[in-house]
Amino acid sequence: MTGNEFRFFLSCDINLPVTFRIEKLEGNLPSTNSSNPAVIGSGVEEKKPELYVECALYIDGAPFGLPMRTRLESSGPPFCWGELITLSTKYRDLTTNSQLAVTVWDVSCGKDEGLVGGATIHLFNVKKQLKTGKHKLRLWQGKEADGSIHSTTPGKVPKEECGELERLEKLVNKYERGLIQRVDWLDRLAFKSMEKIKDLESSKNGSSHLYVLIDFCSFEHRVVLQESGPNLLIPASITSTNELVTVWDPEVGKINPSEHKQLKLARSLNRGIIDRDLKPSSTERKSIQRILKYPPTRTLSGDERQLLWKFRFSLMSEKRALTKFLRCVEWSDVQEAKQAIELMGRWEMIDVCDALELLSPVFESEEVRAHAVRVLERADDEELQCYLLQLVQAMRFERSDKSRLSQFLVQRSLSNIEFASFLKWYVAVELHDPAYAKRFYSTYEMLEENMIKLGMGAFDGGDGFKLWQSLVRQTELTAQLCSIMRDVRNVRGGTQKKIEKLRHLLSGLLSELTYFEEPIRSPLAPTVLITGIIPSDSSIFKSALHPLRLAFRTSSGGCLKIIFKKGDDLRQDQLVVQMVSLMDRLLKLENLDLHLTPYRVLATGHDEGMMEFIPSKSLAQILSEHRSITSYLQKFHPDEEGPFGITATCLETFIKSCAGYSVITYILGIGDRHLDNLLLRDDGRLFHVDFGFILGRDPKPFPPPMKLCKEMVEAMGGAESQYYTRFKSYCCEAYNILRKSSNLILNLFHLMAGSNIPDIASDPEKGILKLQEKLRLDLDDEECIHFFQDLINESVSALFPQMVETIHRWAQYWR
Repeated sequence: MTGNEFRFFLSCDINLPVTFRIEKLEGNLPSTNSSNPAVIGSGVEEKKPELYVECALYIDGAPFGLPMRTRLESSGPPFCWGELITLSTKYRDLTTNSQLAVTVWDVSCGKDEGLVGGATIHLFNVKKQLKTGKHKLRLWQGKEADGSIHSTTPGKVPKEECGELERLEKLVNKYERGLIQRVDWLDRLAFKSMEKIKDLESSKNGSSHLYVLIDFCSFEHRVVLQESGPNLLIPASITSTNELVTVWDPEVGKINPSEHKQLKLARSLNRGIIDRDLKPSSTERKSIQRILKYPPTRTLSGDERQLLWKFRFSLMSEKRALTKFLRCVEWSDVQEAKQAIELMGRWEMIDVCDALELLSPVFESEEVRAHAVRVLERADDEELQCYLLQLVQAMRFERSDKSRLSQFLVQRSLSNIEFASFLKWYVAVELHDPAYAKRFYSTYEMLEENMIKLGMGAFDGGDGFKLWQSLVRQTELTAQLCSIMRDVRNVRGGTQKKIEKLRHLLSGLLSELTYFEEPIRSPLAPTVLITGIIPSDSSIFKSALHPLRLAFRTSSGGCLKIIFKKGDDLRQDQLVVQMVSLMDRLLKLENLDLHLTPYRVLATGHDEGMMEFIPSKSLAQILSEHRSITSYLQKFHPDEEGPFGITATCLETFIKSCAGYSVITYILGIGDRHLDNLLLRDDGRLFHVDFGFILGRDPKPFPPPMKLCKEMVEAMGGAESQYYTRFKSYCCEAYNILRKSSNLILNLFHLMAGSNIPDIASDPEKGILKLQEKLRLDLDDEECIHFFQDLINESVSALFPQMVETIHRWAQYWR
């Protein structure tokens, strides 16, 4: 959804009863006798008030439906009901002049004194939008709520009487409805200050007024008033001036019956006999080829859909056309859907990339999704594992918990322990999502049952039950690591004291982690068996979350180092590193190895996970210790005859890795790049870490299009050197190779649309369009080379002093 879009529901379409919650009464109750006022918060016991709230709906000044009452509340002060009221009237019955009349009664008083006060509130605001969230109504003491059109008991505080407290309450209402961004530490300070202001205002005014707090229910989008039936706006009297008169057109957005009839006749199944022999003309063939090149995000127009349907029979030998053909089918027409499924079975077998598109939320037909799974069955384990994260997310779009897709993934995992381990973790993490927990738990159970059933005939010559237990022990291990992190964080003092505590725990109380009873499969690399933690090689990183750096012994006598984090959501990092790994694979298939470092990342929960530890140093640390990247590389790979005193191989590795990550971070819109999250290995490989901002989001203003820093360019010999020219050449080559797989990249991100990854969940549609925009599918390869070279030149020019103001802003990004 773009920033200019306004999504809403019409009130006439909401077939639900009007619902709200009566929260509490605030302020001083009127005194029951002149000498002893009963104040909310005091301990008067002579005559305890017993209050209830009566709620009545008025439409156009007349009562509508029966009034509803809350329970009696006598446990106060304070008087808190927190009671949900559901009226018999539905939202679709509401009109412009719909008001809620609220009256508070006290049954402990005599007949004349039972009325405490009343107030009314309009259900729609001046913009004709349904009111949501919390609202404070000021009671008119001693008056029953008046529901007439011109009410004498409006609950809204007059503008001239509104003070700082009323302004803050409006902001709190927006905050609770999610219209103001949450910043925990700032929110806590703000709410403390507000409490002080509230106390100050109460002491100033003597709390002479009574307020009823009401909480109206919220919907996913705003609700705009639209009365049922013809709701023509009555135009104002037309004067001699050229005023525009607004008239509501009930047919806007509806299907034109004449066009619909023509379309139905053109697509009539009786034409099937004629259509079988139809061949497109040269102009039509060009139009079809243009449509087939559309990205999967592009919606087909009516004419384009009609063209593909007309020539469906001649397109059956064109495998690329299937996904486009299925998009033009009218699935609500049973006969048309039946013919489409029959043709799909006879169509040329599609590629795995197109099968992923058929698993997106666009395609709901079970037969279509089952066809996609049949295509995936032909893929090998290595390729499937590249898409496993997205395939698990695609289960959200299935129509049943035990879908064909989930059964396929479980069956495939029974012959590959690495596949099984990752499937188990990807599913387990989604159990925290209440909307789909049941579905993912069903897949988890299916995996467990099928694995145990394998018995002694399991792969690797193992017992199925024991193999499942080896995966369960991974979960137990992560639970123990979380426990260690809690203990270590509670230690007062610096990082060194926390490291000592960690090693003390591993050597003492938790010595069973030093040598496991049985080897455990590493969650990051399930083919590797780990036998215990080496306390002396384990440490803690100096950062707010105090992540653990753990060294595990392996059964082969080696050492596996990992970083374990608690308190950070690694699912976004996991996705980015998966895409880096996939892009590395795509580049290598075209014989271009850019020496990338797709280190392993695994989210083991919604706020915990682990990642592979790669021995390296940040550019900030390198520049602090060695003054330049060149000096650092000279230390490990000196060569007096080589370029800049470095071996040619090392410099080539550095240039290639810079090119690879420059292209990938540009395509994925990676933000928040600084010298602390750019790391360099001893062999010259540069790589990026910490992907908290993707798809164009960046906490810093004016981010440059390419993430290059001055020190990287200087290490290549500057912007005029031959090595920098080689860098640009690698960038352009990699960019064009990845553009060839644009459909695959877009399809994978489309499958993540329902995930809880922050930068995708906020607006999936916008994120995917941003990704598509970065791929520049409107340009051919030659035009793209010029475009990307200009992009690099702009970014690099920003790093040097002779440039103008806009470029100066980009330079500030790296400071």
